[in-house]
Amino acid sequence: MREIVLDTETTGFDAYNGDRIVEIGCVELENHMPTGRTYHQYINPQRDMPADAFAVHGLSAEFLADKPLFREVGMAFHEFCGDAKLVIHNAAFDMKFLNAELDRAGMPKLQNARAIDTLAIARRKFPGSPSSLDALCRRFGIDNSAREKHGALLDSEILAEVYLELIGGRQPGLVLDARPAIKVRDAVATGDWRPRPRPNPLPPRLTDEERAAHDAFVQSMGDKAVWTVMAGRADGSAKP
Repeated sequence: MREIVLDTETTGFDAYNGDRIVEIGCVELENHMPTGRTYHQYINPQRDMPADAFAVHGLSAEFLADKPLFREVGMAFHEFCGDAKLVIHNAAFDMKFLNAELDRAGMPKLQNARAIDTLAIARRKFPGSPSSLDALCRRFGIDNSAREKHGALLDSEILAEVYLELIGGRQPGLVLDARPAIKVRDAVATGDWRPRPRPNPLPPRLTDEERAAHDAFVQSMGDKAVWTVMAGRADGSAKP
């Protein structure tokens, strides 16, 4: 199963009233494992950069002035994504911007049903708790120390780690036994549990020195020592 974890940076919040995408970052997953393939692109928004947006991602209009327009890179982005599911934190925001850019470029839009929203997953899994990307990194112990400002590719890489934790680790569907799991305490209560013999007995933990010391200790106690009597009963040499 192929998935694309993606993030965008923009000039603001209104995709259909002047704001544009300035950066796209994508990380490819195959069966919930990073493949090492990524897509990263800065984009010239053909407009100024508001101070609030610059404070978030640090991308200036001057830096972006020589970067390609979205219509020049949109098809490469489309081809990288293919028909994979799109893993996005606050998917509605990024999907709105991507589809606005694709629409302006005359390219096919992305179906919203393809999006997996990690923000929605986190809110369902941890109701009432902070669900920002930084908060989830703290919860899962993910190192995001390099994230001084938002960056689409770095955020995608971090989000990929967060996503794998949200769905239960790198192999959430790993099943070692097709039979339904039964809790031991429930099985004991219903009488369904039976101990099974080990296929191979455990090796003894006593050393030869320890065994010799124990035998010498037992012999020092005489023939009526409990160990001597019980050993005799076990081999039939003693009678009760």
